[in-house]
Amino acid sequence: MATQHHSSALPIPAVSPAYPMAKPGYGKRSAPGQQPRTRDDFALLPTRERYVAGFVDHLPDGAAMSVKQLAKQLPLYGQQAIGTALKTLSVAGHLRRVRCSVGAGDETRWVFRTFWSRTAHDNEWWNTYLATEDATRATAPAAAPEAPAPSSLAAPAEAPAPTAVPLQRTPPEAATDTTPATAPAVPPVAPVAPACPAAPAASPALAAPPAALSPAYLALAELGRKDIRLALSADDCAALEPQAAAWFARGVDADYLIAALTAGLPAQVDCPPRFVRRRLADKIPPHRPAEHSSPGTSAPAPSPARRLLVECTECGRPGQPEALPDGLCRPCRAAHSESRQATSPDPAEIAAVKAHMANLRDLLKAP
Repeated sequence: MATQHHSSALPIPAVSPAYPMAKPGYGKRSAPGQQPRTRDDFALLPTRERYVAGFVDHLPDGAAMSVKQLAKQLPLYGQQAIGTALKTLSVAGHLRRVRCSVGAGDETRWVFRTFWSRTAHDNEWWNTYLATEDATRATAPAAAPEAPAPSSLAAPAEAPAPTAVPLQRTPPEAATDTTPATAPAVPPVAPVAPACPAAPAASPALAAPPAALSPAYLALAELGRKDIRLALSADDCAALEPQAAAWFARGVDADYLIAALTAGLPAQVDCPPRFVRRRLADKIPPHRPAEHSSPGTSAPAPSPARRLLVECTECGRPGQPEALPDGLCRPCRAAHSESRQATSPDPAEIAAVKAHMANLRDLLKAP
């Protein structure tokens, strides 16, 4: 049974006006259904977790929630202690780390958010709320890609206008040059004619190599830009391309593959190709149901771009909310349960210690 910690509670530090805000779309997000703030908030948490929770609760929406930034503002604890406290707060039902894909089509990208609730909620509440949040986001961005469409159409309409002006000036100049003398007028026209076909002949040659690259190859090449620890050479991308293509064959996109391969990286990756090869084999997603292929191929395409994945608070592994109860993946959840069992004393040991201490007090009282 949990015990309160009123006596050992530390004063909550004030949020500095210079506390950094995350990039637009990232950072802290307040969940709905929270009770008003009181003095007894987080009273059932240990001292460190209560201290961190009180500080996070006073942060505004959009504030940076990385362990590094929190440790800078909370000098009593280091980054490892802050990370452990956040994991405990996740298990207690106060926060969930998620990855959201925003945008549409080829412009999708992943943003990282931390949903925070002063009032602790169970896994069922969080799963329902995140599913509702995902459904809301699925309909909201649908109208966004339609806005730039008129501007993109206006650009080509203006492009022919300037090109048509010099073409109209050329014939009169050619006519005036041929009037005084026909011999000098022929040489200037001759080099102009072959110069025009030469330009379009070079452009398709430059455009051919990018068109030959597969989405799997491009996703592997993008890993080094997302995280330098997974930088791959051209030969590495070509060798790993079949494994990455197997992911795309199962219905995922480049953003999903990159997010899965870069999640929870160790501090140092000695051999990036071997590390990526192992992750491609171990974390390959399951096959999607085939029932969505017959009605139409265009309808399921936008759905993978709009999704919300919960991120393990301990290692950063992404997954569906139902697969990460308490915000932890299965290995981290098992390790957390083992650590709690190891740190919680046995009732028999407590009774033995109390009996031993009572015996010592009796001996001290004896003459």
